[in-house]
Amino acid sequence: SKPSVCYAVGTLREGGFLTTDENHYLHLTDLGQDVAEKIYERHCFFTEQLIAAGVDPETAEADACRIEHAISQDTFEKIRDAHKQEK
Repeated sequence: SKPSVCYAVGTLREGGFLTTDENHYLHLTDLGQDVAEKIYERHCFFTEQLIAAGVDPETAEADACRIEHAISQDTFEKIRDAHKQEK
């Protein structure tokens, strides 16, 4: 809903993740871009791993969306690094 979007944008702006210009366009800050890239890396990793494990791609995408926000950066890095070592 529009109020939910306004609240989310305000929270992201206050956190230093994005700015808005005079036309109300949203722009990621360097910090926002960094966080977005890290979350996207997690999303891709978990989606690929779940699909490789036999999970339906649609379910894998949905589950990866939940996992990517719930896991700490340290835990993600350990899982990712362990996976790289297995190869």
